[in-house]
Amino acid sequence: MKSLWAPWRFPYLKGKKPVRCIFCGAQVGNRAGDRRRHILHRNRSTFILMNAYPYSNGHLMVAPYRHIADLGALTSTELGELMASTDLAISALKSVYGPDGFNVGINLGKAAGAGIEAHLHVHIVPRWNGDTNFMSTVADARVIPEGLDHAYTKLLPAFKRPRPSKRAKRRLRPA
Repeated sequence: MKSLWAPWRFPYLKGKKPVRCIFCGAQVGNRAGDRRRHILHRNRSTFILMNAYPYSNGHLMVAPYRHIADLGALTSTELGELMASTDLAISALKSVYGPDGFNVGINLGKAAGAGIEAHLHVHIVPRWNGDTNFMSTVADARVIPEGLDHAYTKLLPAFKRPRPSKRAKRRLRPA
């Protein structure tokens, strides 16, 4: 018999299932609850949080505050902030974990794999060369070697550091 240790799943399995959208529920309240909700960063119209059921260490998600499913329904400000937050998440993950690459994607609709299809969100999944090992192939399971709270503690400082904007530097250059 094969066993995988994933203690963070037990409260979900035994607890009440959320009635409302997890993204809408995550943004309720003040910043004091961000650690418990694994929210790493907030902007005016989007926020970055850890995926509670990650595909790999550091699997993050970016979501708008507004409960919308359609990418075309975002305002240009929301769309810009969604992409800027995605870029910030990638930068933080690079500095903390140093992955070899990333899968970045949006699953629009159930047929596309959206687990929560009513609230648009971007997945940022760090990848390492050789990270699809025998467990994924033979056991149809992934091994996540780091707990969410430990990963949160490691990642949070990377979101608090100011980061120079490449785009701002380009704008400052004389034409």
